[in-house]
Amino acid sequence: MPLKKQLMDKSILLKTENQVAYITLNRPDVFNSFDREMALLLQATLDDCEKNSEVRSIVLSGKGKAFCAGQDLKEVTTPELNPGFKKILEEHYNPIIIRIRNINKPIIAAVNGVAAGAGANIALACDVVVASENVSFIQAFSKIGLVPDSGGTFFLPRLIGFQKASALMMFGDKIPAKEAEALGMIYKVFPVDTFNEEVKIIAIHLANMPTKALGFIKKMLNESMTNTLEKQLDLEGKLQIEAAQSEDYIEGVNAFIEKRKPIFKGK
Repeated sequence: MPLKKQLMDKSILLKTENQVAYITLNRPDVFNSFDREMALLLQATLDDCEKNSEVRSIVLSGKGKAFCAGQDLKEVTTPELNPGFKKILEEHYNPIIIRIRNINKPIIAAVNGVAAGAGANIALACDVVVASENVSFIQAFSKIGLVPDSGGTFFLPRLIGFQKASALMMFGDKIPAKEAEALGMIYKVFPVDTFNEEVKIIAIHLANMPTKALGFIKKMLNESMTNTLEKQLDLEGKLQIEAAQSEDYIEGVNAFIEKRKPIFKGK
């Protein structure tokens, strides 16, 4: 499905402008909770953004008062709708997380409202997480006898430490945006009134940076999770050599010498 300037669908909205793809979860009546249709469409939309060379950064947000409340419980409690947890994880959430981490473009989670359960963990999987000052993050799984999924047990302890992550997951505490920022869980908090404009500023800024280098940084951070120091040093060397052969590196050096602002093309 080709990427369009604006795609309207009942569960996903997509708009592209200034080399930024804005993906919006659009089930506001159920706090943008996921059903099968929305999960599969989000995967397809991320694939389109990855393939489109005109897209150099991606923003993920929610419509209405919530970012995402995780799984739509109606789907798993209605027999004729319930795909089963195995299918939900293997076909819905896990492919979303893998795509977020493997797309060689920066992905911003613009958390405009509550982020709970899988919704919180999808946000934390993104490269940059910003939040409106009135939102909260909740590892809500234990409240209904479940365990964290969507990479929560992978990302959260690495972001805020083992002990704090363990407590938040077991208690299911609601963490306000300011506290999340202080813990290192997210990058920045913006005022409600200026949130959308601040998101646009950072998204456009990233879209005008050397995209290939940002993709390499993402790859190195991914592999640093499991690499030894020696393997990580080797990877840094390999990708630094590749980055030094890019058009954007040449432009960056020339701009520095000529004392002007560089114009990167993502190549």
